[in-house]
Amino acid sequence: MPLAGIALAPLLVSHLAHPHHRRSSVASAAAARRRPRAVQCSATATAASGEGAGDDGELSRGTLLWRAAKLPIYSVALVPLTVGSACAYHHVGSFFGKRYFVLLVASVLVITWLNLSNDVYDSDTGADKNKKESVVNIVGSRTMTQYAANISLLFGFMGLFWAFAQAGDARFILSVTCAIICGYVYQCPPFRLSYRGLGEPLCFAAFGPLATTAFYFSNSSRNISSGTALLPLSKTVIASSILVGLTTTLILFCSHFHQIDGDRAVGKMSPLVRIGTKTGSRLVTLGVVTLYVLLAAFGMSKSLPSACTVLCALTLPVGKWVVDYVLKNHEVSLSYHSPTYSKKKLTPFRYRLKRLTLQFQDNSKIFMAKYYCVRLHALFGMALASGLVLARNGTLV
Repeated sequence: MPLAGIALAPLLVSHLAHPHHRRSSVASAAAARRRPRAVQCSATATAASGEGAGDDGELSRGTLLWRAAKLPIYSVALVPLTVGSACAYHHVGSFFGKRYFVLLVASVLVITWLNLSNDVYDSDTGADKNKKESVVNIVGSRTMTQYAANISLLFGFMGLFWAFAQAGDARFILSVTCAIICGYVYQCPPFRLSYRGLGEPLCFAAFGPLATTAFYFSNSSRNISSGTALLPLSKTVIASSILVGLTTTLILFCSHFHQIDGDRAVGKMSPLVRIGTKTGSRLVTLGVVTLYVLLAAFGMSKSLPSACTVLCALTLPVGKWVVDYVLKNHEVSLSYHSPTYSKKKLTPFRYRLKRLTLQFQDNSKIFMAKYYCVRLHALFGMALASGLVLARNGTLV
C-alpha cells in the first residue's frame, strides 16, 4: 500500500531546535541589566545578518550537521513518489512494494546530489561564504563534496533504470530524467537559472508534473503473457501533481527569506531579492490560498475524489500556520521605549526620535519558515495519498 511510505513523512518534519548556551537565570538577568540598549540593538542586528544564527551567533556541531543533512527536505523525495503510486493504486488497484522502496532510495540519492552540488556551486560563487551549515564549509573540501554528489547521482540513476526495466514504460524514465535536468539547470554552470530568479518555476515542474507523473508511470507492469500494461495519463494524476508541485515550490520560496543579503551580494537574483520580504510574505499567503482553491476546484470537477478534498482540507490549520508565521517574522519592529522619560518631559522631536522604529529582517526566526512549509508539504501529501487509497477501497468516493 502507498500509505506505508507516506507514514515516514512525520519522521522528516520534526522541529529544528536552536541550541542555547546554558546559563543560570540569575546570570542572564544580571547580564541583561548591565547591557546598554545600544549594544542590545547592535547585537540583535548582527545576529540577524547571519544565516539562521542562533544565540550569540554560535551553533553547536550537532546542529550544523543536522542543518547540513537537511533531513526534513527529503520529504520532497517521499511525497511525489507516494502520491504518484497512490494515483496508480487508485486507478488500477496495484502496488509494487519492492519497486516503491527502490525508487524511494533512488530519489533520496538524487536529492542528495541536488543538495551537495548546490553547496558546491554556491561555494564557487561565494553565496555560501558565511553559511556555516554548508557541507563544503563543514567538510573543508569542495572536491570531496563534488565526488560525493556525483556518486549519489550515479547510484540514483541505477535505481531509476532498474525500476524502468521492471515497469517497461519509457514515459517514466523520460519524465524523471527531465525532472533531474531541471535540477541541473537550476544550479549548475553554465546555466545557474536560480541566479536569474527561475528556481521556483523549475522546482514546480520538476517535483510536480514531471516527478509525480513519472512515479505514477513507474507502476506500469510488464509480463510475458500480456506484454506491457501502460497506465493512461489521467486527470487525477495531473491534478495531484499540480498540488504537489505547489507545496514543494513554497518550500523553495521560503528558503530565500534568510539569504537575501548573501544572494544580493553575489548577484543571485532570487524572487525575494527582486521583490523584498513584504511582497514575498504576501506571495506566500497567495500561494497557500491558491493551494486550497485548486483543491476545491479539482474536487468539484471530479478530478480528485471527495476523500482527497476532505482529508486535504484538514491541513488548513497548517496552511494558516505557515502564513501567520511568515507574515509575523519576515521582519521585526523594535520600538525604543524610554523607562525614565515620558512624553511630557521630551520635545516632540526628541519623543519621535525615541520612538523611532527600526525595521530589519530576523533571520534566526524566518530561517524556520521553510521547515513549516515542509510540514505543510508532507501532511498535505499524506492526506492526498490517503484520500486516493480510501477512494479506491470504497471508504469515500
